[in-house]
Amino acid sequence: MDAKALELIEEMSVRADEVQQNTLAEILSQNEGSEYLKGFNLAGATDRETFKSKVPVISYEDIQPFIRRIADGDRSPILCAQPITELLISTGTSGGQGKLIPTTQEDQDRRAFFGSLVNPILKQYVEGLEQGKSLRFMFVKPDRKTQGGLVARSSLTRFLKNPATKNRFDVMGTTSPYDAVCCEDIFQSMYAQMLYGLYDRHQVVRVGALFASGLTRAIGFLQLNWQQLAHDIRTGSLHPKVDDGPIRECLSQVLRPEPELAEFLARECGKDSWEGIIARIWPNAKFLDAIVTGSMSQYIPTLDYFSGGLPITCTLYASTECFAGINLNPFCNPSDVSYMIMPNMAYFEFLPLQPDSEPVDLVSVEIGKEYELVVTTYSGLYRYLVGDAFRVTGFHNSAPQFRFLMRKNVLLSIDTDKTDEATLQAAVENAYELLSQFKTVVVDYTSYVDTSTIPGHYVIFWELLAKDSNCMPSDGVIEQCCLAMEEAMDAEYRRCRVVDKSVGPLEIRVVKKGSFEELMDYAVAKGSAAFSQYKVPKCVKLKPMVDILDSQLVSKHFSPSPPQWESEERL
Repeated sequence: MDAKALELIEEMSVRADEVQQNTLAEILSQNEGSEYLKGFNLAGATDRETFKSKVPVISYEDIQPFIRRIADGDRSPILCAQPITELLISTGTSGGQGKLIPTTQEDQDRRAFFGSLVNPILKQYVEGLEQGKSLRFMFVKPDRKTQGGLVARSSLTRFLKNPATKNRFDVMGTTSPYDAVCCEDIFQSMYAQMLYGLYDRHQVVRVGALFASGLTRAIGFLQLNWQQLAHDIRTGSLHPKVDDGPIRECLSQVLRPEPELAEFLARECGKDSWEGIIARIWPNAKFLDAIVTGSMSQYIPTLDYFSGGLPITCTLYASTECFAGINLNPFCNPSDVSYMIMPNMAYFEFLPLQPDSEPVDLVSVEIGKEYELVVTTYSGLYRYLVGDAFRVTGFHNSAPQFRFLMRKNVLLSIDTDKTDEATLQAAVENAYELLSQFKTVVVDYTSYVDTSTIPGHYVIFWELLAKDSNCMPSDGVIEQCCLAMEEAMDAEYRRCRVVDKSVGPLEIRVVKKGSFEELMDYAVAKGSAAFSQYKVPKCVKLKPMVDILDSQLVSKHFSPSPPQWESEERL
């Protein structure tokens, strides 16, 4: 079976353009009766020249009215011929809300097939992969329903709650029990998964999570809870906070007194340094498995520290809209990760990142150039701008390989949050009202993500100007400014703060007068900007720039409480 999977990948890459043409023809033939395609008068044409000449490139806002009708209960073939079984919630935002992406049962099967290609590739590099277990921290989010009764959930939640996944979970080689993974209480789920991973520590050959941020959170959880975990292992008892019935039942099958394991855990976790803690606790782990591209690359040094330098594999590129790319060299340096686009997953185009450009076909991209991904899918997206930017790094046979660069227009991201410049500006403006009563204004500001804490958090640098030096805002007022900013963030950020706790309290660092002039001097001296054209970046990612601002620090302030978040926010 592994050989067949590798043969398929090879065949797809050799015939990439032919497969793409066939894929488009199949999508258009299958969905020609949909209301959306009828509007472009394709007259049964399935060739890409006709398709590209008549169907426009679109963004989410263009298709949102059609999706709104589906969400509100219209079951006619609006976007595709097959029934829409549910809606996937994308972490990309539209007007402060998650995007809703239609999906079908066929699409779920296609994604499952795509995921099955990973292990055959890994087995080429890791001997005995199937003999060991995977400690992979996985979590679901609560289902939500649209006004028309459709379930809306994240892609991972959909996969984990799929009956097919439940039926084969025991043979997937994970240490975590299914009931623990599907518990919606994050603490209980993490506690149970960690406990299982500790009991099975000698069987674990890989440690991972979906995102690098999730893996660092798991280590942070261990830092906070290792004493209670050691107590439970020593006594064979269970933390009273773990009161979920199914979790307690499944843990009863593994929970047993193991004083030696408890002593080992206490000895290792009680050391001053946690460097290499993953390799020390799971000595047979051969690699880490997590997405470390794009904004997740900021966690690579942290993971290197905690793992003692274990290789990090980043196997797939998958968006909510479409599963697309596979890494044929999973043990490459994380900074060199490239994905070969599988041409049978959807019809792919690439829009050059230059003004007034036209999309090009999959096999027509050029090495070294940068593009935004455009997809046409079986489940009703046509020439849809995903919002992800890539650079072409090479070809495998005739199939191009791409390095993921970034989510377009995103300034700050820690987990599934994605904050753009407009949202950040609105958040700063939301805090202005608190400052105005003290006749104080923000002269300038910038931001960055601090991942030295677990979980990471947003840092906003403020240079303040007080018109009355005797009426400066107090520390408490600036703390309330932190909270006011968080209240103005979008729903996904607030969810990460309140529910998932994957983002820490927002921090404002007040810097001295003239700090932003020093920042400009640095940029001009480095040649990255001309004096006459310099603009303060709203996000700084270079360490020297962060160091300049930190050297001018006056005070630090954190949000005193989580922002409001309502689970019933309209879908």
